[in-house]
Amino acid sequence: MEAGVLPFNGFTYDHIYGTKVGGTIFDQQGNRHTAADLLEYANPAGLTVLLHASVHKILFSIKGRKRPKAHGVVFRDASGAKHKAYLKKGSKNEIIISAGALGSPQLLMLSGVGPKAHLKAHNITVVLDQPLVGQGMSDNPMNAVFIPSPLPVEVSLIQVVGITHFGSYIEAASGENFAGGSGSSARDYGMFSPKLSTVPPKQRTQDAIDKALEYINNLDQVAFRGGFILEKVMGPISTGHLELRTRNPNDNPSVTFNYFKDPQDLQRCVQGIKIIEKIVESKAFSKFRYDYLSWPILLNMTASGPINLLPKHYNPSMPLEEYCKDTVMTIWHYHGGCQVGKVVDHDYRVLGVDALRVIDGSTFNYSPGTNPQATVMMLGRYMGVKIMSERLAN
Repeated sequence: MEAGVLPFNGFTYDHIYGTKVGGTIFDQQGNRHTAADLLEYANPAGLTVLLHASVHKILFSIKGRKRPKAHGVVFRDASGAKHKAYLKKGSKNEIIISAGALGSPQLLMLSGVGPKAHLKAHNITVVLDQPLVGQGMSDNPMNAVFIPSPLPVEVSLIQVVGITHFGSYIEAASGENFAGGSGSSARDYGMFSPKLSTVPPKQRTQDAIDKALEYINNLDQVAFRGGFILEKVMGPISTGHLELRTRNPNDNPSVTFNYFKDPQDLQRCVQGIKIIEKIVESKAFSKFRYDYLSWPILLNMTASGPINLLPKHYNPSMPLEEYCKDTVMTIWHYHGGCQVGKVVDHDYRVLGVDALRVIDGSTFNYSPGTNPQATVMMLGRYMGVKIMSERLAN
């Protein structure tokens, strides 16, 4: 509030400018709730759930048809045995892909729906030449500043958020054991740890990870008491693409997000870091920082740490643009690859084929700065109710 992210909007689920307290997936007893909880409300007589069943391919009927029609899937169980499942007869029956922003475009390509040249390069039979599958891949870039605290701070993870007018979300993660440990065992930075860092894959060698962990293990314990104040770019405007590396569905695809390719995304980061500086320099925050750790020192300390495995260039004499590039991290809010209006229509049906929909984050053209989990779950419910209503009406 003191840093100027106004007004205070109290507790709300709405994305409105100012500072607010957001929702949580934890109940008052500390239990975490996920989409799996929704199964409690399902009719078990009409539902079969297969665990450890990895879908490898969508099967299409092509002969005698103007358009390919999805009619089954090939999947493997935990032991590797191959199985096939087919749709029952009926014009309303269909297959719904919900494999996420990375999995859904990958599965479409493995099934023959994607850019023709790319599919042929992997010896995949082309069912439909759809060049926009895998395009428009986005990830909200996140940058943070670590502030050691002379006082113990309560455990808090992204509870309060500041939504700015310039397109950045200001949040924080703090507490002695926010990293998942406590006391002497908490030698970790949780979601900021290089063990989880995925930027960029080419630098993510075992040698780089080992050096990063060695750096962390040699830090004084006081370095783990405090927290990160972070900013995340909404949107973003910068986009990339996804490609297959192999025909094996268990192999991760190659993904390029092009962080900060658009200058506006980079300027949003710079403005977000400046808001973090105002927070750190505020009177309300003064008791949670060491006086001798000036703002330039805090920036340099964070940039020097192994928060990602990128080569480091930043020093305090450089502009904040360089800090943003050097310290960018993912917060796993991937979206795109099967976007509405490009790969699927507004009912999430895959364009150019029948009996197939994609309903997940891969269909998003845009994502807010906060966690999209609730958005994805609401999309699932909205489309589930809509599909049921359509079937009952007919």
